[in-house]
Amino acid sequence: MTMDVAALFARKCTGAFGCFLVVLLMLMPTAGLAAQDQAFDHFSTGFPLTNAHAQLNCDACHKRSDFIGTPNTCRDCHNGTLASGKNATHIPTAAQCDLCHDGLAWSFSGFFDHSTIMASCASCHNGVQATGKSRNHIPTTAACDLCHVTVAWVPARFDHSNTTAACFTCHNGRDATGKNTTHIQTTNNCEACHSNRVWVPTIAVDHGEIPGRCESCHNNVIAVGKSPTHIQTSASCDVCHNTIRFVPAQFDHDSVTASCASCHNGVQATGKALSHIRTSNVCEACHTNNVWVPTYDVDHDHVIGTCASCHNEGASVSLFAVGKPATHMPTSDVCDACHSTTAFVPVLRVDHTQVLGVCSGCHDGVTAGGKSATHVPTTAECSNCHNTTGWIPALFDHTGITNNCFSCHNGTQATGKSPTHINTSNVCETCHNVTAFVPVVRVDHTQVNGVCSTCHNGTTATGKSPTHVPTTQECSTCHSTVAWIPANFDHAGVTGNCASCHNGTQATGKTPTHITSSNVCEACHSTTAWMPTVRVDHTQVQGTCFSCHNGTTATGKNPTHIASTNLCDSCHLTSSWLTVRVDHTQVTGVCSSCHNNVAATGKPATHVPTTQECSVCHQVTGWIPALFDHTGITGNCASCHNGTTATGKGPTHVSSTNVCEACHNTIGWAPTIRVDHAEVLGSCSTCHNGVQATGKPANHVPTTSECNLCHLTTAWLPAGFDHAGIVSGCSTCHNGTTATGKNATHINTTNVCESCHLTTAWQPANVDHGQVVGVCSSCHNGIVATGKTPNHVPTTLECERCHSTLAWTPAGFDHTGIVSGCSSCHNGTTATGKSASHIASTNVCEACHSTTTWSPETTVDHNEVLGSCVSCHALPGGHCATALDCNACHFTNTWGNEFGDCAATVAPPAPPPPPGTAPPPPGGTIPRPPGGGTPPPPPPPPPPPPPPPPPAAGGGGGGHGGGH
Repeated sequence: MTMDVAALFARKCTGAFGCFLVVLLMLMPTAGLAAQDQAFDHFSTGFPLTNAHAQLNCDACHKRSDFIGTPNTCRDCHNGTLASGKNATHIPTAAQCDLCHDGLAWSFSGFFDHSTIMASCASCHNGVQATGKSRNHIPTTAACDLCHVTVAWVPARFDHSNTTAACFTCHNGRDATGKNTTHIQTTNNCEACHSNRVWVPTIAVDHGEIPGRCESCHNNVIAVGKSPTHIQTSASCDVCHNTIRFVPAQFDHDSVTASCASCHNGVQATGKALSHIRTSNVCEACHTNNVWVPTYDVDHDHVIGTCASCHNEGASVSLFAVGKPATHMPTSDVCDACHSTTAFVPVLRVDHTQVLGVCSGCHDGVTAGGKSATHVPTTAECSNCHNTTGWIPALFDHTGITNNCFSCHNGTQATGKSPTHINTSNVCETCHNVTAFVPVVRVDHTQVNGVCSTCHNGTTATGKSPTHVPTTQECSTCHSTVAWIPANFDHAGVTGNCASCHNGTQATGKTPTHITSSNVCEACHSTTAWMPTVRVDHTQVQGTCFSCHNGTTATGKNPTHIASTNLCDSCHLTSSWLTVRVDHTQVTGVCSSCHNNVAATGKPATHVPTTQECSVCHQVTGWIPALFDHTGITGNCASCHNGTTATGKGPTHVSSTNVCEACHNTIGWAPTIRVDHAEVLGSCSTCHNGVQATGKPANHVPTTSECNLCHLTTAWLPAGFDHAGIVSGCSTCHNGTTATGKNATHINTTNVCESCHLTTAWQPANVDHGQVVGVCSSCHNGIVATGKTPNHVPTTLECERCHSTLAWTPAGFDHTGIVSGCSSCHNGTTATGKSASHIASTNVCEACHSTTTWSPETTVDHNEVLGSCVSCHALPGGHCATALDCNACHFTNTWGNEFGDCAATVAPPAPPPPPGTAPPPPGGTIPRPPGGGTPPPPPPPPPPPPPPPPPAAGGGGGGHGGGH
């Protein structure tokens, strides 16, 4: 449109014809207008077209060629209706858009004025829209601007009142100042003593947080310590004091380093009472600091005065000690004559000058030592023989002796028997008397000990005569002390050989059937019983063993005898038949026929279990060392190879059972022939660590799981797979190389597979929209994922404009991008439609209403209104009376009266048209211009609305309100 036309359109047309010309001008072809638009100086409107705005078509801003009233500020246009506005996630602000954005691109211009923000800092500084608190930020619920300012984020002022963590989380000497080197030893619970408003001085000291000793602080430097008048002690303060109340204090004497009297002097603490015994002031010599009374001991070195001054039990004094008991021996009161102050009992000595009465009054074995068990039995008083100055030697008198002679005459207490005395008992008095010891009165043989010949030897007493039988026997063998003759005979002791008598002449000799032997009869026979023989002296036997030991003449080999030849003396000794040596050259048969632990020593309990014959490993010449052959071993290897019997598993051996043969063989112990994993104990990785055995290769799936979770010992490959223990993300393996990755049809996402898929079942998958890259419709297209339903609102907007990935419904709504007319939804079914009170109109809602604000309407497009004007417009006050419809005088686009005087246009109501005549147009007749002529045609309809602007990020509005 030219500038002139625009000016004419902007002015009121005067007269009906003038308006008619305006209409004609509006219907003229618009060719060449674009060139004129290019020449139009937009700067004159107060809104110069620069940057991106210079590239727009006019109708992008001037809807329906409406040039008047077009907003010229960013926010009045970019309001989500005329043009894309702030999206739902935009920072809340009242500032003009161009304060932060430039006209070249919507991107941030680099300048930001926080003073225009209408919300809290954290609404943007949340780590999503703008930088938020860092991971090492002080834990707090306070708003950012409590400490920070928008001019400079650092340095910040600090307010502890909203801090939610303990002081030490920051005041650790790294994030903030911590305890200095002179700080007392404490826990890190700073707030137990300090206030977050004033660090020094402390508000209190919580001694429960101090792990050290009291004096580490209470030393009169850091804190008040012991005063100069404090009791001298090495104990820690808390032995007597507590942290709740320092005074009064409990008292523990154990650590006091000064003497008792330094306090217990009657001034600082209670001292000795008036009735106290006379002593020095060393209290601790007698008293204990745990219990003052009674005393636990009395150190008599500190007592002044005689013993009896205290030990006077029963005396009329207020304080006394135990005196002599009723059973005390009669003595004087000089206690220390006998007793010691260090140990009253037993006494060190007895001063007999202080003892009253006879000796036996004390020396009775109870009060004092009496006569010993070896004392001469007597009824005499001690003093008869002994004296107190020297107990030994003593005078002696046999008078009163009550026991036999030997009780004293035993060579110890008194002279006993001389070395030449005959061997007798000790009953001296059977031969001797006390009046004259020698000569003896008689000899009582019942008291004589020993053999007869010790006396009857021809010297001491009569001995054997020259004609006596030669013998070494004792006299008593044949003779009796009662009657010497007749005598019994006993071969014992005869000094001649048997054959000298038993020669068949003087006495019976050998019979014809006697075995061949020498004549030494006594070698085999006994003098007490000739038959049977007591023994056989094989040195006197002539001939081989088997000539007698044939089972007839003498015992032969028994049925259990080992298989052997008949050379008995090859193994047996005649001196000891059972003490044998075995000449294995005479043995017939295998070793085990004897070496069976019955006939001979067999395999010990610790022997290697085997079925082999002994001779396979052992030799008869030397049992040890032995050769060894594993053939025939019946036990397992570990029964020998246990580190004791034979070499066992070494320190570096893999952890396994003791079934050695599962991996090793007896021919070559190393290398192993195989590894039987069924015998291996412990986890696979204890061996498969790349040192003892092959471990995980460099390209192995990163995992902490044990090998056997996926692999088998029978076949390493192929392997099962268990995702348990995998320490890296899925995509480190599922990358299309190591393992199957995303296929070609996979939706556009990040590589964090585990956000949607499970390791137990890859399908179906939960979709974590936080990992999806791209717009919703790239998936929600009805093929990959559910798309818009057939009854969905027709729109070109992306799903996320209205829907959320957290919950698809309910959804926000934004009319931007709707591609159909309002009534396609606002039909009273899908969405609220026209109310019953709505004016008669077409269903082109958008002709009058805005999607941002349904009511009031932004304009009324009368082209969409049905019916006469008066159905809506009533005559205002002062209007001339007329029966005409409003459009007889008024235009809907210019309400002013353009046809001149109201009275000239007043006309009576038109008569009804004749039958068959077309009805007048709605709203009455069309006024004719003055002077007649053809009435002007009706105004052309408004141009169609321009296409909607491109969708803006975010935004959206609610549904329409009630009726119009």
